[in-house]
Amino acid sequence: MTGPFRPTVAEVDLEAIRHNVRALKPDGVELMAVVKADGYGHGAVPVARAALQAGATWLGVALVEEGLALRDSGVDAPVLVLSEFPPGSEKDALEAGLTPSLYTERGLAALAGAAGRDVGVHVKVDTGMHRVGLWPPEEALAFADRVVDAGLRLEGLWTHFARSDEDAAVTTGQLERFLTVADALGRAGHRPRYRHAANSAATIRLPAAHLDLVRVGIALYGLGAAPGLAEEAGLRPALSWRSEVSMARRLPAGESVSYGHRYRLERDAWVATVPVGYADGYSRRLSGRAEVLLGGRRRPVAGTVTMDQILVDCGDDRVEEGQEVVLIGRQGEEEIRADDLAAWSGTIPYEIVTGIGGRVPREHRG
Repeated sequence: MTGPFRPTVAEVDLEAIRHNVRALKPDGVELMAVVKADGYGHGAVPVARAALQAGATWLGVALVEEGLALRDSGVDAPVLVLSEFPPGSEKDALEAGLTPSLYTERGLAALAGAAGRDVGVHVKVDTGMHRVGLWPPEEALAFADRVVDAGLRLEGLWTHFARSDEDAAVTTGQLERFLTVADALGRAGHRPRYRHAANSAATIRLPAAHLDLVRVGIALYGLGAAPGLAEEAGLRPALSWRSEVSMARRLPAGESVSYGHRYRLERDAWVATVPVGYADGYSRRLSGRAEVLLGGRRRPVAGTVTMDQILVDCGDDRVEEGQEVVLIGRQGEEEIRADDLAAWSGTIPYEIVTGIGGRVPREHRG
């Protein structure tokens, strides 16, 4: 196979990744680049390498499989798995040098049984997110004792903020509770090398949360966890999503287009077909709401998004097969951002970029 043959492609600017790492990394503090979900849809391995080149010292993943894929690609930096190793995965994960998170007795027992050498672990404390982690957080001291008694090394202590993108008071409260736990561990002789709490929003807006390490996810890719955050930090979006016109025709006023005929032309118009659809992650929720860039102008998506194609209403502007269509990115003076698609489809930019399907090739530059 010599393809891809279809012109729909997601382009990732690795220099933007490097720029964002440099913009986000606090002085004297290490940075973990979170590359779970295939680097938020950008390609985990190229993003990881670019982030490390720019000064990141850790990588974060959600799954053991994601960590193993990094190792199989030759990435040898420290990798923290942000949830406990699933039962049965401990041996493979440890042999690959993945760093475990711990927060349950089951996880501790399984890890202690699999560890045949010095293993550093990061204990996660639940300070209010209530997803995973030790709860109540005050149990961390006794848990840390059991970690050390099991022959493991307490390398890290961490927590995760629930509302750092929107509520400074709640976030500060979580941070204070975490620091109280960390101080109690210190008085008992437990002094982990890494205390970490700051996610993307806290890295930008809450310097007190920087501690020893910040964990940067969505901001690494130039996207904001909240409106205005990316601009506040001077970040650059790394991903653009492009296609081309595959067919163009002029239709008379009164014609309706796409499934359900939910879009009716009020005047004669050029209508372009573009080979991208909901099977590629261009959500059906964008039907009748989204815009694309074509000919340097914003154009409405006409009617229902189908599995493999969309239609675009270009009005009186003649279009030709092969013309560039921008789904995310810049064209001329105009720009459509992942945030725009998120707003049109009633979701967040995380879902937009991670939802771009595997049949859309990623092209990395920079």
